[in-house]
Amino acid sequence: MKSSIKIVAGNASRPLAEAIAAYLEQPLAVCSVRRFADMEIFVELQENVRGEDVFIVQSTSFPANDHLMELLIMIDAARRSSARRITAVLPYFGYARQDRRTSGRTPISAKLVANLITEAGADRVMTLDLHAGQIQGFFDIPTDNLFAAPVMVRDIKERLDPADMMVVSPDVGGVVRARALAKRIDAPLAIVDKRRERPGESEVMNIIGEVEGRSCILVDDIVDSGGTLVNAAEALLAKGAKDVSAYITHGVLSGGAVSRIASSKLKELVITDSIQPTAAVKLARNIRVVTIAPLLGEAIGRTADESSVSSLFV
Repeated sequence: MKSSIKIVAGNASRPLAEAIAAYLEQPLAVCSVRRFADMEIFVELQENVRGEDVFIVQSTSFPANDHLMELLIMIDAARRSSARRITAVLPYFGYARQDRRTSGRTPISAKLVANLITEAGADRVMTLDLHAGQIQGFFDIPTDNLFAAPVMVRDIKERLDPADMMVVSPDVGGVVRARALAKRIDAPLAIVDKRRERPGESEVMNIIGEVEGRSCILVDDIVDSGGTLVNAAEALLAKGAKDVSAYITHGVLSGGAVSRIASSKLKELVITDSIQPTAAVKLARNIRVVTIAPLLGEAIGRTADESSVSSLFV
């Protein structure tokens, strides 16, 4: 790998960035991100990055606006410090759920954020399991959308009996993602048909598929309030499922989601560290975190070496 690589961590993803740096056997670049009394963000790169390949690791998770602003300022700092190339590594891309106009007089905020990152000076974007694949087209710079599926498949094969597994999509919109994982582990597919009455709330209507006696695995990209997963687990168990686990890439887990999951009938919720887990998540009895550091580290190393990362997309 080229020696000119620099990995810079924002406040949202420091533990993950440290793990990525350890995987690449590279020191984490020294960078100070602090706030003035009025909460203005100030960034100072405390080592030379002139002519370097800079990778800025920062999820735009809660508080989303603060972490987004940190990312933009870090990109600007690297650009003004004459970095050769700047790659914004967003393990979790916030605002991705606002990828289209759902009614009149509403924004497409995912496109706005893409514009901001590009105008700040990023030359490339690397992210993980975008909520909608078409968001890649919102960027006018090269964008790599990696998938957490290989990490999840490895964990599923190590921990679960393949004989009675069934992959379940918690809604019709996630069928493509669930089908891809089901194919990887050679398991049948079921679908939860639900109706969302209002944002953050859902009502399970029907189960499409024979789940009786099966160990069901719910698969999705984001868990926010947890309502969809809890309702889906209850519906699957009511239809005779043996047990229900969930593998979700991004654990947003806002509000009372952690307690809702902990008190639910879910056997286990497995999330990645694309969003830094809170103390409540670490203490929850049925929530487990798997790391994506080797996946992102490998992608960063290959990008720095100008070699292919296509094999990481499947």
